[in-house]
Amino acid sequence: MTRHFLRDDDVTSLEQREILALALELKKDRFAIRPLAGPKAVAILFDKPSTRTRVSFAVSVAELGGYPLVIDAANSQTGRGETIEDTARVFDRLCAAIVWRTFGQANVERMAAVSSVPVINALTDQFHPCQVLADLMTLAEARGGIGGLPGAKLAYLGDGGNNMAHSYLLACATAGMGITIATPASHQPDPSVVAAAREIALSTGAVVEITDDPHVAVAGAHAVASDTWVSMGMEGEAAERATPFADLQVTGDLMAEAGPDAIFLHCLPAYRGKEVTAEVIDGPSSRVWDEAENRLHAQKALIAWLVER
Repeated sequence: MTRHFLRDDDVTSLEQREILALALELKKDRFAIRPLAGPKAVAILFDKPSTRTRVSFAVSVAELGGYPLVIDAANSQTGRGETIEDTARVFDRLCAAIVWRTFGQANVERMAAVSSVPVINALTDQFHPCQVLADLMTLAEARGGIGGLPGAKLAYLGDGGNNMAHSYLLACATAGMGITIATPASHQPDPSVVAAAREIALSTGAVVEITDDPHVAVAGAHAVASDTWVSMGMEGEAAERATPFADLQVTGDLMAEAGPDAIFLHCLPAYRGKEVTAEVIDGPSSRVWDEAENRLHAQKALIAWLVER
């Protein structure tokens, strides 16, 4: 059966560890495996603008021995009304995998429903699972390896209803970690995602918490994560979205309330003086550049794991 990666709980706790362990190995030796040698093509579709996702996936496929076929929706028939199902049936005859950065989660689910090759969610409005794989890899590096993830705590401060918050809930629960989302009452996570995370936590020992208090969230945290307050497509709401999140800005004083070796994570792009201060993102606790690089290694491991399965 073809495996897809559409949301963070599409892999089990054991499978997540396998992928992260392979990512750490590939960071040590970037050309250790070449499952796409041939080269086999991977279709990489973009309905949304991108920097890190575009570069990291293109390099990932190339380093695995494949050919990255990068396609912008505006320059393809998908942008002119061709159905998702028809597009998928063409790609899966020509490509080894399909990567899609799009809007609704239903898009990637429809693609996967008819595709005979792995479909990877490179970002939707609901989830950002490849980013959070890289974040877990970054935390694992800071804690001495994959074994340092179970029992660790990650605090996320910001919009609880966005794709990063949802992916942190599922991925951290799968890893057996503590995950605390600090967000205003007006921006709560999707209740179904919270319920799914708590269901996973029953078997992994994870702790899932939702609060509106940033001090409660960061207490004892091994990682503090933030994200832009204005997600893609919400630029027109920038002024009104700043007010609810003002108390959730990650400052040096707030980082000091976390664990003594706590790291700061941000998926980028970041806006200094908004969700995080310059002293934090440019300071010694920041791992955002490692995190950005780790998109490459985590995605290589994911692609290899999926196509070899």
